Amino acid sequence: MKKELFILSVVVAFSLLTYYLVEPFAHSVMHPHVEIDGFKYSGASDIAEVDHKISKIRTDIEAEKAKEKPEDKVLKMLDADMQAAEARREAKKVFWTDVERIAALKGDAVHGESVYANCTSCHMDGAAPMGGVIPPSLRTSGAIYERHYLIGLIKDPAMASNVDHKFSIVNNHQMDSVKYMVSTDQDIVDVIAYMEKIAPSMDEITPKVAFEDACGRCHDVRYMNWTITGTKPTFKDKRDEMAFDIKHLDAQEGIKGYMGKLPPDLSMYIRSRGEHYIKAFVEDPQQLLLGTSMPRVGVNAQTADKVIAYLEEAGDPKAQERNTIGMYVMIYMIFFVIAAYLWKRQVWRDLH
Repeated sequence: MKKELFILSVVVAFSLLTYYLVEPFAHSVMHPHVEIDGFKYSGASDIAEVDHKISKIRTDIEAEKAKEKPEDKVLKMLDADMQAAEARREAKKVFWTDVERIAALKGDAVHGESVYANCTSCHMDGAAPMGGVIPPSLRTSGAIYERHYLIGLIKDPAMASNVDHKFSIVNNHQMDSVKYMVSTDQDIVDVIAYMEKIAPSMDEITPKVAFEDACGRCHDVRYMNWTITGTKPTFKDKRDEMAFDIKHLDAQEGIKGYMGKLPPDLSMYIRSRGEHYIKAFVEDPQQLLLGTSMPRVGVNAQTADKVIAYLEEAGDPKAQERNTIGMYVMIYMIFFVIAAYLWKRQVWRDLH
C-alpha cells in the first residue's frame, strides 16, 4: 500500500509541476493577453506596433556592432529597415491625426447622398469581386462600423485597416480609388453622415446580419450553413448543388489570392479561442498575429458583441435546447428523489 501511495504522489507531483510550468508559458508567450481598446480607433496600437519593431531593429543593430567583425552588408540592411520603419511610424502618426481632425467636422447627409453615388458603382448587391473580395453593400455600414475607422477607410484603406505593410505604389489596395472620388475632408464626413442616415438602428441589426456584413465575405461558418457566397440552400437537384459548390470554390480561390491563404471556417473558433481572443483579433489582428494579411475589421463595440453572439450560437447551436431539457431533467430528478424518499420511509417504517 505504501508503495502505491508513493507512486501516486510522484505522478501527482509531476503532473502539477508540468501544469504550472507549461500553462503560464502557453498563456503568456504562445497565447499572449492583449487588452481590448473598446473598439475606438485612434492609431495608438498601430504606432505602438511599429515602435516595437523599431526597438527590435535597434537591438539587432547594437548586437551586430558588438561583434568582433561586424558585417557592413548586414548593418546596411538593418539601417534600411530602420529608416523604413521610422517613415512608416511617421506616416501613421500623420494619418491618425488627420482622422481625428476630420472626425470633429459636422457632416451634411443631403450633400453626402450625391457623394455616395461614387460608392455605388462597386458597393451594390451582386457586385463583382475586386482583387478576390466582393465589395459589401453599404446599407448597414453607417451603423456597424466605427466613425473614425470609416473616415480612415475612405482616406487611406490600407492604413486604416493596418495592412499598409502589404501594399505599395506598385501593389495598390483594391479600394484605393475611393480616396480620389471622395477627396475632401468635408466630402468624407458628408458621405458618412448619409451612410448613418440610411443605416438601420442597431436594435434592428441581428447577430446574423452583423456577422455576414462584417466577417461573412471572407469566412465560412459551415455549422450555420453560411458560405462566403451566401447561405447554402437545400437543393433538390444535385446539379444545382454542384453549381453552387463550384461558385463557392471559385470565391475561395479569389479570397486565397487576396489574403495569401484561405481564411478559416469560424464554426468552432469561439470555443477553441474564447471570446476575449476573438474580440482582440477583430479589433486589431496585428496585435495577435504580426504580419497577417487579415485587415482590421473596424466594427464598433455593439457590432462586436453581436458577432460574438453569432459565433457562440454557431459553436453550440443546441445550447438553448440542451439547457431547456436539462431544466426538465432536474425537475424530474427532484420529484424522483422526493418520491424515492417517501417510498423508503413507507417500506422501512415498521423497522425503525
